Amino acid sequence: MSTTESDAAAGAHAPATETEGAHLLKRNSDDVGWQYGILVDPNNKDKVKCKFCNKVMQGGIYRLKQHVAHDGKNATKCPKSTDEAKEKCQKSLDGAKRKRADKVVRELDLREEVNVSRVGEESEEVTCVGSSEPHKLGPMDKWTKAIDPKASRSESLQQQRLNKELWKERTHEVHKYIARWVYTHAISFNACDNDEFKQMCEAIGQFGPGLEPPTQDSLREKLLEEEYARTKSLLQERDAEKMKNECSIMTDAWIDRKRRSIMNLCTNCADGTSFISSKEMSDVSHTSEVIFELVDKAIEDFGPENVVQVVTDNASNNMGAKKLLLEKRPNIFWTSCATHTINLMLQGIGNLARFKKVIEQAKAFTIFVYGHTRTLDCMRQFAEGKEIVRPGVTRFASTFLTLNSILEKKDQLRKMVVHSRWDSLRDVKSKKGKDATAIILNPTFWKDVKLTVSVFEPLFKVLRLVDGDVKPSMGFVYGELLKANREIKETLGNNESRYKEVIAVIDKKMKGRFDSPLHLTAYLLNPHYSYASPAIFDEPSITEGFISCVETYYYHDEDKQDQAAHVDLIKFQNRERPFSKKLARTF
Repeated sequence: MSTTESDAAAGAHAPATETEGAHLLKRNSDDVGWQYGILVDPNNKDKVKCKFCNKVMQGGIYRLKQHVAHDGKNATKCPKSTDEAKEKCQKSLDGAKRKRADKVVRELDLREEVNVSRVGEESEEVTCVGSSEPHKLGPMDKWTKAIDPKASRSESLQQQRLNKELWKERTHEVHKYIARWVYTHAISFNACDNDEFKQMCEAIGQFGPGLEPPTQDSLREKLLEEEYARTKSLLQERDAEKMKNECSIMTDAWIDRKRRSIMNLCTNCADGTSFISSKEMSDVSHTSEVIFELVDKAIEDFGPENVVQVVTDNASNNMGAKKLLLEKRPNIFWTSCATHTINLMLQGIGNLARFKKVIEQAKAFTIFVYGHTRTLDCMRQFAEGKEIVRPGVTRFASTFLTLNSILEKKDQLRKMVVHSRWDSLRDVKSKKGKDATAIILNPTFWKDVKLTVSVFEPLFKVLRLVDGDVKPSMGFVYGELLKANREIKETLGNNESRYKEVIAVIDKKMKGRFDSPLHLTAYLLNPHYSYASPAIFDEPSITEGFISCVETYYYHDEDKQDQAAHVDLIKFQNRERPFSKKLARTF
């Protein structure tokens, strides 16, 4: 073993530095609780310590937030927590409670949507095995059958005592049959979170014993036709929503496995996203004129009065189509895809020299590890079965997630490359193997990884916001990007010479995309920002954007333009009537 490797081996067993220790003891989470607590043991996620009073407690970050906020009966009250900390933790706890309550309500709503009538639902007379007298079975007795599909109907209807333990045992038996079907047919585990799956389980339960499963023929014919009719009916309901509150048209071009060029058109409204059409365009050049004609036809089909904006990626042909559409339909907005734009920001930053090198090094290491079965098995053993490569919604989201994963496993990877098992692998002795080892042993690599993750993270949070379906993100995009800029500057020590080129990349990709009149108006009309910082109402660029947005939306309607700009906005700014309510202030 070389001197460098010997030093690294010694370092691997040395105590972690204060900075490294802090990193290990802080979960990779946005939960506000981690501002006030740390893990006592990186391997025990339930044991946390309060930063205020140093009290150690079980129950994870949720219990710590109760401790800081003085909430709940199961947590002692922190004697040193500040009012600000109490407020933040209480807000987080209340949000978690609301989510749990909403989930329960949603589950009940899903169950109530299912209504399967049964033959003889009032009661039916059957002779139970081991019973001398006939027993009347009502609806509740349907739930007390033996969970064994191989048993006969008469055997499955034996009387059983329904209590908590029996219910738990019977539920587990049912789950085993469901799991077996999932495993046998390689069904994705997250399919069990699907609403339709939950409704299917409820429908089967309501039907009771003896349900015959659908045949292949019925699935491909009658049932398919019925589901098509149902889906068509749902789309008609959604069309009514579009006519009432307007909608957005979205385009997406992609290439399938057969190398065919496909153009998709979808609509989005308050009720969700709907597919319109898909067209193969392998034999057509994707010029601005072609894209404009496709989008314009879709607008015409839905009715120009029902379409408020068009959303596409940032390709030059789409930007050309934007100009053509604005000439014909000046009352419709053309908006750049937020996910694509933020990915361009991450890509631009990743191509800067000081970040590109470490990204290439991390890529070389992961390609080497995953390119050989033995090195991969070795890595998984040291990483306790976890992966270092993490997929994301975009290429550079994957880059961030993978770099962060590597940083989290810093100690394990350093121990791995100085271990005799790694050293004994034939592939490690190759040039690429030696390079991979050198990368992990290089202190500069880890310093650069940490810096890159810190710079990428604020933008990744915005990417996660715009790519999610939890809540509409338009009102938060501009404000969160401003916040990301501030955080990046802080990461780089508020030193202009260090952050200048990074911010320049963000500003370049943001210009003409996220500083559009629509984004600026959404930012202005979001109380989360404008009520917290009233100076926003006096920023010329923001107010000009608002006026431009009003002029576009109420095109050639000066009365409505005047109402929005000189009456409604002032009411909002002065928090009059509904805007004075607590809900508006705490949005």
